Amino acid sequence: MLIAPGSVQPFKAPNKALRGLDANVVGLLVATASDLALVIDKKGVITDLAFSNDNLAHEGAAGWNGQRWVDTVSADSRPKVEEMLKEAASAIALPRSRQVNHVGSGGQSIAVRYSAVPLGHEGRILAVGRDLKPFTVLQERLLKAQQDMEREYTRLRAVEGRYRFLFQMTSEPILVVDATNMRVVEANAAAGQLLGRNDKRLTGQTFRQFLSAAAVQAIETLLGTVRAVGRADEITVKAGEPEADYCVSASLFRQDGSIHYLVRFSSGGGAQTGGGNRVSPSNVQRILESSPDGFVVTGNDWRIQMANAAFLGLVNAPSEEQVRGESLERFVGRGSVDFNVLTASVKGHGSIKRFWTTVKGDLDMGTEVEISAVHVPNGQPPCAGFVFHAVNNSGLRKANVEVPRSVEQMKELIGRMPLKDVVRETTDVIERLCIQAALELTDDNRASAAEMLGLSRQSLYGKLRRFGMGGLGSSED
Repeated sequence: MLIAPGSVQPFKAPNKALRGLDANVVGLLVATASDLALVIDKKGVITDLAFSNDNLAHEGAAGWNGQRWVDTVSADSRPKVEEMLKEAASAIALPRSRQVNHVGSGGQSIAVRYSAVPLGHEGRILAVGRDLKPFTVLQERLLKAQQDMEREYTRLRAVEGRYRFLFQMTSEPILVVDATNMRVVEANAAAGQLLGRNDKRLTGQTFRQFLSAAAVQAIETLLGTVRAVGRADEITVKAGEPEADYCVSASLFRQDGSIHYLVRFSSGGGAQTGGGNRVSPSNVQRILESSPDGFVVTGNDWRIQMANAAFLGLVNAPSEEQVRGESLERFVGRGSVDFNVLTASVKGHGSIKRFWTTVKGDLDMGTEVEISAVHVPNGQPPCAGFVFHAVNNSGLRKANVEVPRSVEQMKELIGRMPLKDVVRETTDVIERLCIQAALELTDDNRASAAEMLGLSRQSLYGKLRRFGMGGLGSSED
């Protein structure tokens, strides 16, 4: 009776459970349950074999039949095969499995883990093997993944080192503050110099200890606004020894599941207390944000990077985050032609003024506006600025278009001719004005003007002949 090792749980009553099994059934079970099964006689010769692995079939396993088992393996695996044969022949216990390397038809190594058991009293041995190639592939992938992780970790450490160097070398005082307890997580050398402490001694302390009560209150209000709405205007506080005016700005970021503030101090005394004529960038930004006219900054791709409150009101957007990153084309123009004419003029001429169009939100029909714009191709990065001035929605353009005298004479027509004739005269005036405006907007491109007016080109040419506009002869189509 074979004694099973601790890792194997044999059948409790194999004579009863497996009684009467046909040899074909047993052979099928062995072949199915293993990748490779060898029947070996008492001389160590393979008398029969079965395999269920295509990889083994391609490597010439079928040709091992009739060969000695030790002759099919590499030199370093021969002692393992001989030990398995001895242990199986002793029939005392199930021998432990061992990995051996076969020599494939192409000369490459085929790793197989075998367990050998005796078959009956004729000295035959059954060696059941498991192909280790899938495990080898997994090990190679694991090793490659570990190497990739180590390279990425090294790269991240290098990036962290560069940014930490820049963080410490920048001349502007910068604090990283934990949003939950207002304690300084990290500070650069400039911040330590401003607050009168070594940057390492600032870590773990609250900035309240190093600033006046008024400055602390102003900064805490700033941080509260940033946390509530995501952004806030710069503020001016007094700090340092001797005290000087500093502009303080803050932004919010998340790291390792915690919320932090990045608080930046920049010198602002020359703009507010020095009596000079310079205006600080923060004041310019406040002016633009408070302007009654809409103001938008876009990139070269016409995607919105900044928009003030007046523009948000024109497009019915609740916050700047709703429009940031969106194409300006979504909000401007009566159609694609309108927007294409605007952007082409801005890029071609560098600037444009009093461009008449509409600004529309997602929920309304649009607002009549005049746009002035400038393109800054040499900016870092290139950008464009647009100013939107809302005008009365009177239906008639009031920009550089001389209204015909017939409009002034409309009152004189009342009572002299039927209403339908007065309406026809009024319609002609409006049509003429609209066509003239479309031609001006498109730089006399009649195909684009027709598309803007919703007319076919033939219909537009007919109206131009009718009103004597554009120098069309009777033969032009």
